[in-house]
This record gives sequence, structure tokens and C-alpha cells, in this order.
Amino acid sequence: MRETLADWRPAIDEAIADLVPREIDADYLESFFGSPTYEYDPHGIQRALATPLWDLLDRGGKRWRAILFLVFVEGFGEDPAEYLPYACIPEILHNGTIIVDDVEDGATIRRGEQALHRLYGRDIALNAGNAMYFLPLKVITRNPADLPADRRLAAYEMLMYELNRTHLGQGMDICWHNERDVRINTAQYLEMCACKTGCLGRIVARLAAIITDQPDAVEEAIAEYAELTAVAFQIGDDILDVEHSLGRAGEFGKEFGNDIREGKKTLMVIHAIEASEPERARRLQAILEADDNTDEEILEALEILEAAGSIEYARERALELAADARAAIDGLNFDAETTRKLEEFTEFVIERNE
Repeated sequence: MRETLADWRPAIDEAIADLVPREIDADYLESFFGSPTYEYDPHGIQRALATPLWDLLDRGGKRWRAILFLVFVEGFGEDPAEYLPYACIPEILHNGTIIVDDVEDGATIRRGEQALHRLYGRDIALNAGNAMYFLPLKVITRNPADLPADRRLAAYEMLMYELNRTHLGQGMDICWHNERDVRINTAQYLEMCACKTGCLGRIVARLAAIITDQPDAVEEAIAEYAELTAVAFQIGDDILDVEHSLGRAGEFGKEFGNDIREGKKTLMVIHAIEASEPERARRLQAILEADDNTDEEILEALEILEAAGSIEYARERALELAADARAAIDGLNFDAETTRKLEEFTEFVIERNE
């Protein structure tokens, strides 16, 4: 799967540059957004949109959502190169959510450098992040694959449905890490993941099915695969945050003890609160509640998670979700190479080390 990611990433970035060039000029603005009522300011739009967007993209990121979309398209017997502009939709959406998420969380580091709102200001970061929810819709408007009207409408309706649910997930996550108590259960945590992260995965799968005109049953099956894989990815991301802080993972690109500092109620935290001795559970909760933590307190919280077996518990749940994802597409008639890639991907999202 890593080879597939490496092979396709340059083409994805080139397609994104067709949507949002690195250098903004008046001709691009008029062709993409229509004639100005008075006069555009390309320099201002460059500083407020293109520069922060490409700053974030150039820092890295796997582009796995865009590439998974292309794997599906190829699996359906189509030439993925013809659908590259559509692959940009989930990728730009994802990066928009990152920018807004970092503002909401007060994050300091993203992909190894300062979060965009720290560099450019909250106002520019929020405007750029919000713009990235809408820019991808222009792909469907421009219709590069010459889709019939019913498929374009289906794509619009799907995007509106799934994007609304992402905000339910983000809302739950924000609420929980602003609260003092750990009051949620495992099912609620998984629902948050299914909305916040899973819906972007579902967009990847459903968009591929819609634009290639697959039957409803196929769309539902690959959407389930993508949602389950995305939830496993989110749990894997939480595990990686802990293991990075414990010195067991590669370069993660986030602040030391990021999730503990933010008071996030991860699957590991929920498990540790339930599995630990009352005194240790109260201590973990106290660290999560604090407005500021020392590095020593972060390590203490991480050690409580480890002692409770919460890291391994979360890993096992992620592996179960990955197995369920593979089962969801078991009855589909993908060729052997596509099946291999999809199965490997469910392993990659958990076993990655950065």
C-alpha cells in the first residue's frame, strides 16, 4: 500500500494545483469564480487562501483518501487518471477539517510545524479551512468526466449528507474534551469517530461508486468498508499519539502528549477509567481536566493508560474493525490486485508508525 501511496501522490498534488494554483492571478479567479463585480485582489487571495493551503499540503500527509478513491475507481474497471479531479474532493475536504480542527483545539503543531492559525492568524486559518469545504464542489460543477445530471445530483446530495454528519462528530469531540468528567461510553466514542472520521471515508467510497454508476448495494458495501477503516484509522491515530509520546513511534508531527493536553476522551481513556483502580482513575481524570500539564504529568497519564492495558485494548478494537471492513467487501467482484490493495490498506491504517 505504501508503494501505491507514493506512486499516486504527485498526480494528486498536480490535480489539486489545477483547482487551487500555487500562484493566484486574475485569470484564474475569473475562470474559476466568475467575473468580478468590481475587481479581485489576487495578492490578497494568494496570502489568505493559496499560501496557507499549500503550506499545509507541502508538509506531508499520505493523501490516502484521494488514493483510496482511485483504487476503487480502478477496481470498478475505469481509468483512474480520468477521475483525478474527483480524487481531490475528499483530500481538500480533509485538509480543511484539519485547519478548523486545530483552531478549535488550540493545537500548536501540525505535521511537524506550527499550526496554520499560529502562523497566519485565526482569521485567515478559519477562512481558508472553511473555503476548503466548498472549493471541492466546483469539481462537480465543472464536470471534468462529463457525468450525466442524475449522477452529479447524487454526488451533491451525498456530500451534503456526509459533511453534515462530520460536524456532529466534531461537535461531540469538542464537547467531551471541554468537559471535566469522562461521562461517555465506548459506543458513543465510536459513533463520534464514525461521524468525524468515518464520514470522510464514506465520501471517498460513495463518490467513487456514484461517478462510476455502481449499484446501490455496491455503494453501501464499500461505504461500510471505508467507514470501518476510517474508525480504525482514528483509533490508530490515538494510539500513535500515545506511542510517540512514550518514544516508541516515528515522527508524528504533533506536540508531545497532544491528546492528553487537550483533555481528549479517547477509547484508551474510557477503558482506563473503567479498568483502573479508583485512585488511579481519579488521577487520570484530574490530569485530563487540568488547563495546563507538565511533561511529568503527561507521562504519568500515559503510564496509567499503559498499566490498565488500554493501549492493547484499543489496538485490538482497531484490528476487529479492520477485519469487519474486509468482510464488508468480501462479496464484491473486485480483481485480485484491487482486493489485495484494499486488504493491505486496512492493515496500513493501524500499523503505520507516523
